[in-house]
Amino acid sequence: MSRPLLEVIALDVEDAVAARTGGADRLELVTDMAADGLTPSPSIFSAVRAAVDLPIRVMLRPRDGFAIGDTADLERLCDTAAELLEAGADEFVIGFLDADGDADLPALGALLTVLGDVRWTFHRALDHAPDRDAVRRALHGLPGLDTLLTAGSAAGVDAGLEVLCGEAAPATA
Repeated sequence: MSRPLLEVIALDVEDAVAARTGGADRLELVTDMAADGLTPSPSIFSAVRAAVDLPIRVMLRPRDGFAIGDTADLERLCDTAAELLEAGADEFVIGFLDADGDADLPALGALLTVLGDVRWTFHRALDHAPDRDAVRRALHGLPGLDTLLTAGSAAGVDAGLEVLCGEAAPATA
């Protein structure tokens, strides 16, 4: 059995260096943890990239909540994503729901068009969806998606532990 991957959130170079020293396998680079993590600037990414040799998943999220906003917000986020790619970012964290609480496939598609062939995590939007299974089905097969980040509940792991255990249990025939 392989060892689990230890991903640590970093807000800046100091966090990234401490995470590497502490044994992190990968970083999730964000700003504003009070908003559950927002998009860092390309300059912050570049500084962290220069400081550590760990894989870095960069958050693409313009505001608190799991809605992308309007067309202009999506365009700005796509522009920032392109800047982050140019700075060397090659792994991302994304997660948006539409007004009905379903996976926002048009927003995800627009970002994935900009990002191209990258690996990415669907962020905790899953925890805010009224139908977790529908979101998982909608995401299935999207290019590059290799991780679903979830606490099992919008209220956190303590509230979602039963859901997480149920989802992790082997399927029975």
